[in-house]
Amino acid sequence: MEGEAVAVMRTVDLGTAKLLPDVDRADAWLLTVDGAPQSYVDLRDPEHLEFEYVRRVAYVVEAVCDTRDAPVDVVHLGGGALTLPRRFARTLPGAAQDVVEADRGLADLVAEYLPLHAPGIRTHVADAREWLSGRPDASADVLVADVFGGSRVPAHLTTVECAVQAARVLRPGGLYVANLADAAPFAFLGSQLATVRAAFGADADVCVLLEPGVLRGRRYGNAVLAAARGLLPSAAVARRCAADPFPARVLRTAEAVRAFPGAPVHDAQAADSPEPPGGAFTVG
Repeated sequence: MEGEAVAVMRTVDLGTAKLLPDVDRADAWLLTVDGAPQSYVDLRDPEHLEFEYVRRVAYVVEAVCDTRDAPVDVVHLGGGALTLPRRFARTLPGAAQDVVEADRGLADLVAEYLPLHAPGIRTHVADAREWLSGRPDASADVLVADVFGGSRVPAHLTTVECAVQAARVLRPGGLYVANLADAAPFAFLGSQLATVRAAFGADADVCVLLEPGVLRGRRYGNAVLAAARGLLPSAAVARRCAADPFPARVLRTAEAVRAFPGAPVHDAQAADSPEPPGGAFTVG
């Protein structure tokens, strides 16, 4: 695009999307839907991750993939502006990435204004759970779940039945990573930790990454939940989180279960994740 970047607003399938240029970084954009931030993309530097929780997802994925000798297959449930697929195209050489986005209007907007110039990335316009159900067994090494309808995780993506599909699709030793949001007393996070453990097995290795202020109950915020049937490289993840400009705590399985008790959620009682407090994530 020539000249000064200007904001773009468009009605998409699931709300009103805005692309807002960053005045401090050339060719960098914030995507919001109904005022809730969804993605931040720097087209000139796809490895730059503005949101802290997105960096934490990347730290886990890249720490796991650093131990692999061959290119990995990555599934992203939730597309947004394709922030992590763009980064992983640089940091995970040879990776094949499937991105599942339910909102066709949003996918079209991103394709038009934030063109993708990276190999190995395919976008599928579909409901995340329906798409997963048709995916072959043991066909992915990494599955990243970051699906929000506005500022809430849809109910049908919070259940054991959905997590079982994720576990089925992952290869032995595969990694599941989910972006969640909650506040003390962490009823939703606790239920999701129990749900993932029910699907992956009680002996699965899990960890939860979150900012200390959120952990102490001072505010609502994002929590990254990771799970694998093999050992997670938690020490490497913790080092990366500690070195971040906004450090995060990494709680391993036993500590996480103590901190966030809860019961698994099944389809019959599923509900959307909690509404964030007023103004928690609202932008323009």
